Amino acid sequence: MAHGDITHIDIPVSDMDRAQAFYSTLFGWHIAELPGFEGYPMWQAPNEISGGGLTPRSEGFTQPRSYVEVDSIEETLRAVQDQGGRVVMDRSPISETSWWAIFEDPDGNTVGLYEGTTDT
Repeated sequence: MAHGDITHIDIPVSDMDRAQAFYSTLFGWHIAELPGFEGYPMWQAPNEISGGGLTPRSEGFTQPRSYVEVDSIEETLRAVQDQGGRVVMDRSPISETSWWAIFEDPDGNTVGLYEGTTDT
């Protein structure tokens, strides 16, 4: 479960063009769709470290969601349940070398998990 770094933040939006203009003007974020992720514009902060995505607002996804990097999503989800949390979405692939999942803490907050490797 190590790491614990916030690695990504998704922001739900109702108007993608308006949101891109708003955040790029407000914070100087570079926002673009990457190949393979069409319809999911990703933002990068001027520090070139922080980043995330703009996601269509939907039922159940109305507030920004942070993603925490872990060594093992499976181990982390077991610990979530042991500590009184609930798995919302099991480990799912992003690419051949990265995965994500979502859990809910005992207070009802949803948090994302990210597991990735540079090994190919």
